[in-house]
Parts: sequence; structure tokens; C-alpha cells
Amino acid sequence: GDTLYYRFTSDMSNTEWGYKFTVTAGHLGRFQTGFEILKQMLSEERVVPHLPLAKIWEWQVGVACRQTGHQRLKAIHLLLKIVQCSAQRDCDLTLLKPLWQLFTHMENNLCHDMTKPGILLPLHRALAELFFVTENRVNELGSLQEYLLALNTEDHLHRCTAQ
Repeated sequence: GDTLYYRFTSDMSNTEWGYKFTVTAGHLGRFQTGFEILKQMLSEERVVPHLPLAKIWEWQVGVACRQTGHQRLKAIHLLLKIVQCSAQRDCDLTLLKPLWQLFTHMENNLCHDMTKPGILLPLHRALAELFFVTENRVNELGSLQEYLLALNTEDHLHRCTAQ
């Protein structure tokens, strides 16, 4: 936004004063600024209950699907933080389906490309952590089966059943 409000309240125990603060304009629309703000807000336990996590989740999944490189990694980092601090109702986990498809594609390529055994790209590691933590979280909440069904396509489920 373009407005910042501060409210200073005195406890009247002292007659001295001396507040000083500097406000510096950021760059509207800059990815790094938004990332840092969201990361900080998601780190504050007292702030999280007041955040529209469902909407933030939806935005960040979209960012992770559209962006590449470091911006994608940062969006996945925020998704991981949201999963760790949210209740089941806060996040539509089915939105992760495109990222799941990207992850399974990377897994399949890793299995076929044995020239670099044991080396995972940062994106592959980030997605692996996201899905590992998310799977553990939905398992704790008792909805693992629904989550796994939502991420997979019907064709994939048929192939797995056939195997």
C-alpha cells in the first residue's frame, strides 16, 4: 500500500520523549520486497492467525508455477512455511498439482539419467521438501488419501494399479 500508520502511546511515567523513525519507500511490485515481507509475517506466530492464508497460498502456488530460478525457489520456500503454520482448511492442497507434475517429471528424469548420481538440483530438493512436509502434515490431519488422490491424474492411478 501507499500508507503507513504508527500509533505511539505513552504510559505517562516519564516526561521525556524522543522517538525517531525513518520511512523509506520500497519498490512497488518488486518480487524480493514482497518475499521478505511475507517471510517475516509468516515467521511471526502472533501475526499468522490474522493473515488470509488461503489467498496467500493460492498466490504463492501461482508464483511457483509461473516463475523460474530463484523466484520459484523463494515461492516454494513460502509455501513450505505456510504448510508448517497452517491448519488443513487454510490451504487448497490440490493447487499443488502442477508442481507435483513438475516434481514427478524431475524424478523420472533423475532415474533415467544416471550420469549424475546423488546430485539434486535446488528446485528438485525444494520440491522434495515441500511434498515431504506437506505429506506429513496432511497425514497428521488425517487426510492423506484425499491429498494423494487430488495430486495424481486418473491415468497415473491406473498405471500404478496395473503395476
